[in-house]
Amino acid sequence: AQYGTMAPTPRLQYLLEPLYEVVHAQRGATVTLPCVLRAWPPHYKVKWSKVEPAELLENIILVTNGAQHKTYGQLGGRARLRRGHRNDASLTIAGVALEDEGRYRCQLVNGLEDESLSLTLTLDGVVFPYQTSQGRYRFNYFEAKQACEEQDSRLATYQQLYKAWTEGLDWCNAGWILDGTVHYPIINPREPCGGRLLVPGIRTYGAKDKQKDRFDAFCFTSPVRGQVYFIQGHLSFKEAGQACHNQGATIAKVGQLYSAWKFSQLDTCDGGWLADGSVRYPITTPRTHCGGLLDPGVRSFGFPNKEQRTYGTYCFSVK
Repeated sequence: AQYGTMAPTPRLQYLLEPLYEVVHAQRGATVTLPCVLRAWPPHYKVKWSKVEPAELLENIILVTNGAQHKTYGQLGGRARLRRGHRNDASLTIAGVALEDEGRYRCQLVNGLEDESLSLTLTLDGVVFPYQTSQGRYRFNYFEAKQACEEQDSRLATYQQLYKAWTEGLDWCNAGWILDGTVHYPIINPREPCGGRLLVPGIRTYGAKDKQKDRFDAFCFTSPVRGQVYFIQGHLSFKEAGQACHNQGATIAKVGQLYSAWKFSQLDTCDGGWLADGSVRYPITTPRTHCGGLLDPGVRSFGFPNKEQRTYGTYCFSVK
């Protein structure tokens, strides 16, 4: 038998290898993706782009020849070159948004000697399952994407779902993620969720028809400047919204409640209205009289009749 050897990765001639390939950021912050040249080749351009796995393409953000540069698209409007020194082609992004997370490429276009390096931008956040008020498995891919965006979140990536599973997410309903595949995370194998004999892990249905197939959604959100707080009362859904408005706030979205639970340790034993018409409450310290479950989490009462005056409300304020 003959065995070939893998060709070594070509050593970068002009671009310096970054010391780290993953850059962490907070939503709303300014972040810099490093790309530094050892020297300037005679005729060149540097092109920054974002790899979009769900769309199987790269979106150009910025192109420069050192003297001038041009930006492209929505992300380009928030992007600029850092220019810390003459060999600095690093990309600075202002007002980091949820959709900015992902893989970026800095490419030196230099005739036949093109070089590129890749960096991954990640945001701290939390993944949560989401379904409609009509019950499970009602979203096609595009409806799932819109539903997450309406709740201050976006469809999760596989990496985000996997990380959430390692942190304890156990959910028996399958949901769409950003790349158009469908999965569900299981920590405690049980009969309705693939059977007791399967090991814990991410169960996958693979790629599905984005128009025809229907599942739930796994959404991802990240902390943003502001505060979620609870108003006690016996309020209808309309009265809940007005109560928040009276205090200069808005009724909180599901993603905002999950973010407050995860990152601000919001812990309230009372159910409250949210913007989608659901009633939920966040528990960081489980106790018997607050749902009885052993694990922390955001509990749900589903989608009650909006005229029902049983619950308070969760508000979101940017103050």
